[in-house]
Amino acid sequence: MTVTADAPSGTWEQHRVELTAYCYRMLGSSADAEDAVQDTMVRAWRSYDKFEGRSSVRSWLYKIATNVCLTMLDSRKRRATPMDFGTAGSADAPVPAPRPEVSWLEPIPDARVLPTVTDPAELAVSRESVRLAFVAALQHLPARQRAVLILREVLQWKASEVAELLGTTVASVNSALQRARATLAEQHVEQPEPGAAGSAELDAEHEALLARYAEAFERYDVGALVHLLHEDAILNMPPFDLWLQGIEDIQKWWVGPGAPCKGSKLQPVAANGMPAFAQWRPNPDGEGYHAWALQVLGIRDGRISMYTSFLDVDTLFPMWDLPLHLDREGEPVRE
Repeated sequence: MTVTADAPSGTWEQHRVELTAYCYRMLGSSADAEDAVQDTMVRAWRSYDKFEGRSSVRSWLYKIATNVCLTMLDSRKRRATPMDFGTAGSADAPVPAPRPEVSWLEPIPDARVLPTVTDPAELAVSRESVRLAFVAALQHLPARQRAVLILREVLQWKASEVAELLGTTVASVNSALQRARATLAEQHVEQPEPGAAGSAELDAEHEALLARYAEAFERYDVGALVHLLHEDAILNMPPFDLWLQGIEDIQKWWVGPGAPCKGSKLQPVAANGMPAFAQWRPNPDGEGYHAWALQVLGIRDGRISMYTSFLDVDTLFPMWDLPLHLDREGEPVRE
């Protein structure tokens, strides 16, 4: 790799978090987003001597990142959720086989995509724009529409700036934005809006809800757990394409196929601007625990509305620096 002596790499690093968030929204994969940003930095190193300074370094890096993402999307399947495979299933049906061949939507640690800011409104928009439902909806957009919507609606770029970045016209940008908005509206997905910060009181209520959830789950008190659910709550578990909706089916699942979760250990983590927990199940021999899932919870109207257990722990737990095994006292067992 050829590196120019005066390339200001130190200043590029200040953009890594926002570039990772951008690439994650584009790609729907934490691993792919990290790869895209790394590729962006390498390309910037190699081509810095051609940078003419007609735009800011930040805009230039976004242009490189966009091209990287568009190229990656040309050769990869879009990221899916279990809800993309049809209507809700039944807890009484046989458990389907996992589908490892599907490119599933992945969660990402907050620290990798959320800025360190003091403005509550800015942080709220950043959180909303990496939530699972929004990122999942973005995956249904053609790649260039996806880029336009993120740059215009999330990052608040001007249409003329987006047109310059994409090498197109303002009219084309506005047309792509209208089509992207229509697609999201069809999926009933709200777009992040500036000034949408939540209140401290709501945060406190959420904290109390999550404390009750964690305590009930570790006791595996299914009655207490279902009391915390929204009436139309959804449970899903990639890499299974099965998803359940409604308190009755979720309760049946928890006392049926989910029963081995009894006695699990939970640890709160931060993912996608949403509450989340790492889960370790008890080992069958009673000696310690093994990583089982990264649970990401959606909350609406003071109740849990979405329960997603991502089961690819070998990939996900290292991203949060979480051990794959705990001893019988619940202490980490480092490999």
